[in-house]
Amino acid sequence: MQQQSLQKHEVGVFALGGLGEVGKNMYCVEYQNEILIIDAGIMFPDEFLLGIDYVIPDYTYLQENQDRIKALVITHGHEDHIGGIPWLLRHIKIPKIYANGLAIGLIKNKMQEHRGIQYNLLEYFESDIIRFDKLSVGFFRTNHSIPDSFGVVVRTPEGNIVHTGDFKFDFTPTGPDADYAKMAKLGQRDTLLLLSDSTNAELDAFTKSETTVSESIKELFTKIEGRVIIATFASNIHRVQQFVEASIATNRKIAVFGRSMERTIEVGQEMGYIKAPHGTFVGSRALRHFKANEITIISTGSQGEPFAALSRIANGTHRDIKIIPGDTVIFSSSPIPGNQASISKTINQLFKREANVITHSPLTDTHTSGHGARMELQLMLKLIKPKFFMPIHGEHRMLKTHAETAIQCGVKRGNEFVLDNGQVLAVTKDSARVATSIQAGSVYIDGKGIGDVGNVVLRDRKILSEDGLLSAIVTIDPENKHIIGKPVIMSRGFVYMRDHTVLTNEISDMVLNLVEDKIAKAKSVNVSQLKRDIIKLLNDHIYAKTERNPMILPVIKTI
Repeated sequence: MQQQSLQKHEVGVFALGGLGEVGKNMYCVEYQNEILIIDAGIMFPDEFLLGIDYVIPDYTYLQENQDRIKALVITHGHEDHIGGIPWLLRHIKIPKIYANGLAIGLIKNKMQEHRGIQYNLLEYFESDIIRFDKLSVGFFRTNHSIPDSFGVVVRTPEGNIVHTGDFKFDFTPTGPDADYAKMAKLGQRDTLLLLSDSTNAELDAFTKSETTVSESIKELFTKIEGRVIIATFASNIHRVQQFVEASIATNRKIAVFGRSMERTIEVGQEMGYIKAPHGTFVGSRALRHFKANEITIISTGSQGEPFAALSRIANGTHRDIKIIPGDTVIFSSSPIPGNQASISKTINQLFKREANVITHSPLTDTHTSGHGARMELQLMLKLIKPKFFMPIHGEHRMLKTHAETAIQCGVKRGNEFVLDNGQVLAVTKDSARVATSIQAGSVYIDGKGIGDVGNVVLRDRKILSEDGLLSAIVTIDPENKHIIGKPVIMSRGFVYMRDHTVLTNEISDMVLNLVEDKIAKAKSVNVSQLKRDIIKLLNDHIYAKTERNPMILPVIKTI
C-alpha cells in the first residue's frame, strides 16, 4: 500500500498477523506520516511445517515505511504478542518500544538470547499518555492469564481507536482489578473504532475466575499422595503461582523443568509475581532426598510438544525424571487448535507408565481461559460503544461470530469489518471503508535463519518425511564419453537396500543405460539436462514398482 491509497484525513488500520489465525499478533494504526505498531508476536508451527521453529508476519511494508514508524506498543507478555520482537528488530529500526511490568522483564530476558541487537525499551504506566505529532496513546488495565495486561487507546484527529489486547472480565482476579471506570469513560467519548479479542467468541456465558481455579487446585493437592507433575503454559504466571501456593500448603518442594518455564519463573521471582519462601524451589538432583508426597514438578509440554519436558518424561527419554507408578500429572491448559492429537499421545504414554492423569473438566477445575467468552465480549462492546467494529485475534469463524455479536450489541450493520491480514480499514469520524491491501503473509524461522524456508523447501521436507530419498551417483569421463563403473544407488528413508537388491540393481542398470545413450549421442555433456532425464526416468519407474514418490537426487561426477 502506498500512502496515497489513504486519503489525507483517513486513518489506516490493518493487521500483519492475528486475523484468521491464533498467533503472530501485529496490528498497525497509520495516519499521514505516522505509524504505530501494537504487538509483535510469533505463531508456533503446526504439524505440516516440518522443521520450522516459529512463524512471524511478513514485515515488508514496515521495512518500506520504517521512517514513519514512531513506536511499538506491547499489550502484555505472551509469546504471540512479544515473541517476534527480536526478528522485527533485525530488519527494522523501531525508535521506541513501550511495555509494562512483567512484559518488560520477559522482553529483556528474550533479548539476552539475541545479543548485538540494539533496542530502546521504555516502561509505560496506566495513567500515561504518550504523545507523538498527530497521534497519542493511552492505556487501560485488563485481566488476562498473565499479569500486567493492558488495552491500548490510540487517539487520532478523527477519533479514538481502542485495542482491547487479550482480555476477560474477572471480578475476583488474583491480581489488580481491570479499570472498568476508564472503559466506561471511553464509551462516553464516542469511540470511533474498537478492535477486540475474538478467541472465545463462540463460547457462551462467562469465563471462570482465576480464584475459582486456585481453590480447586489447593483442594486437589490435599488428595494427592504421590508426586505431582504439572504441565502448563510457561507464561501463565498466575497459574504457576497457584501451584506454588498449593505446594507450600501441602509441604512440597518444587522442581522446574523446561527452559521457557525456568526462564519465566526466574523473571517472575525477580519482579515479585512468583512468591515462595527460600528453599521452596530445588534442583533436580535434590529430588532424591525427598519422599514422593513431598515433591511437585512444574514443566512445559501442556500442548504435547515433542521436545518439551513433559513429552520426554512421558516417553521415557528425559534425563532426570522418570515416571513412578502413582505419580499424578495435572494438565492445566486448554488444547490449542491442532494440538489435540499430540496431547492425546502424551496422555496415553503417561497412562501406559501407570501415572494418574488429571485434565480440566467440570469436576476438576485445573484451568480457566484468559480470553473472554461471548458475554464478556458483549460487556466490552457495551462499555466502549464503538461506531465501527473490527474483530481481531482469532480464526475466521471466531471473527465472524464476534462481528454478529457486535451487531446484536448495537453496532450498526455495515459498520462491522471482518478482514484478512493485509487488508486496510480506512476510517474517519463519519465513514469507514476497506482500502487497498498491503503485502502480508507468513515468514518461517528455521533455527537461527529467517525467511529462507519457503514453500518449495517445505514441500521437499514433506516428501522426505513421507517417501524418503533415493540418490543415483554416476561418474563419467566427458572427454572419452563413457561411464566409470556402475552407478551407485543410495536410499535414505525409502527402502532398506539389503532387502531390495533386485530393485536397486534394476535402477542402477536403468541409469547406466540412459547415461551411456545420452553421452554417446551428445556433442558435449549437459549435466543439468542429464539430471532431469534421470529424475523423470526413475520417478515413473519407482512409482510403478512401489507406488511411492521418493525425492530423486542424481549426482553427476566428472573426471
